[in-house]
Amino acid sequence: MLAGTALMTLGYAVILGIETVAAATVNRTDGAQRASAAEWLGAWWQEVKVAPEVFAWRQPFRWRQWPDTTTAPPASPPAVVLVHGFFCNRGFWLPWMERLHERGVPFVSVNLEPIFGSIDDYASTVDEAVTRATSLTGHAPTLICHSMGGLAARAWLAATPGAVSRVQKIITIGTPHRGTWLARFSHLANGRQMRHDCDWQKSLLERELVLHPQRNADRFVCWYSNTDNIVFPASTATLPGADNRLVAGAAHVALAFHPKVMEESLAMVSSADKSPSERTAS
Repeated sequence: MLAGTALMTLGYAVILGIETVAAATVNRTDGAQRASAAEWLGAWWQEVKVAPEVFAWRQPFRWRQWPDTTTAPPASPPAVVLVHGFFCNRGFWLPWMERLHERGVPFVSVNLEPIFGSIDDYASTVDEAVTRATSLTGHAPTLICHSMGGLAARAWLAATPGAVSRVQKIITIGTPHRGTWLARFSHLANGRQMRHDCDWQKSLLERELVLHPQRNADRFVCWYSNTDNIVFPASTATLPGADNRLVAGAAHVALAFHPKVMEESLAMVSSADKSPSERTAS
């Protein structure tokens, strides 16, 4: 058993190594800040450690550990909607759920299904989660989305008139807003939709502009990394006009749990119902 586990871990590390080399090569022509060899090596090691915990422990065995909030005290801040990415479930967010619970922030999470379906099909799931989150406090929630989850949120915005008024912010973490080079190897429905500048990506932008001429860029905070082993070139995880925030040296899954990403995002959530002057004072 130990030998089998070691072999699986080694094989996974090799695959991550191939992804990392591919990302480093493609990023050479990207406009984002160049990463050093040490940063790439550190990112690979981060992912070797964190990804098995997410995919082999939290998601299959612990995804029910922190149930969604069902009632919230009157003084609660606006809720959070957690939207996971490709081949994941709500168990991905366990560290976030624990932190939100500690801070008294209500949250609602989703399981995007079908797992390999069209991203457009997730819009109704996101809509239902936003409705539940709003009912908890009476205020528009903040969406926190990892990877493909950010595209699911955008698909919801593009398909739902008035959706932008129903959210405070949309925080995306490693989302392939303009696709990713790696998706060229996928033949799954949602995988194909994440190909770099593919027809679906262009269609999504067109649909967004029909409902929202300014693309609601001011509502988006986009975390991205120059050593993301899944979403690259690095700048594809940004949106024009959004609050794009670089975290140097972080891998794709590890980026979601980076202290800077969590702390600053949670600070935004905690101040979501405050006026600008109150936010400055705090």
